[in-house]
Amino acid sequence: MSIIRCLGRRTLYTRRGDKGETSLYGSKRVQKDDPRVEAYGTIDELNSLLGVVIAGAKDKATASSLREVQRLLFIAGGDAATEMSGSHHVPRIEPSHTRRIEKMTDELLAELPTLSNFILPGGSQTAAVLQLARSVCRRAERRIVTASKFQEMNPELLPFFNRLSSYLFNLSRWSNKLAKKREEIWKG
Repeated sequence: MSIIRCLGRRTLYTRRGDKGETSLYGSKRVQKDDPRVEAYGTIDELNSLLGVVIAGAKDKATASSLREVQRLLFIAGGDAATEMSGSHHVPRIEPSHTRRIEKMTDELLAELPTLSNFILPGGSQTAAVLQLARSVCRRAERRIVTASKFQEMNPELLPFFNRLSSYLFNLSRWSNKLAKKREEIWKG
């Protein structure tokens, strides 16, 4: 007898996806490689990666700001998983969320030196993983563009992820500054 059955809970698996289908928020079934599923799956991957950054972050302010971003990513994931039409009432990414990311970025930029060259990802462990998160964020943005070609998506998702990738880039730079790690300039 499984421990889940012993506890009187439902199982965490439904077997409904065993043939390569999943449900969007609501009841619509789609293939697991549907562009919308690719989009919200990449958002989920980014959120998990930010959890890795938080787990290793030595700076409490960095961890706190990333937890705020994680909460916004849950909204974005639900938004991307839900068709725009219909009676589904789910939170959506709004311009105020995008403005919040812009404000967080502006606060970082006020403390960072002006960047006039490309820099190589790296430095501290936190900064390096934030650069990886930035690249996953860019992939999420591309997946949203692709999904938007086939179905209506919230148009605010694109500016939100565009700003978020800038924020993650600058947070990486900030993390290197805190760790007293020099930015390595790319020389072609």
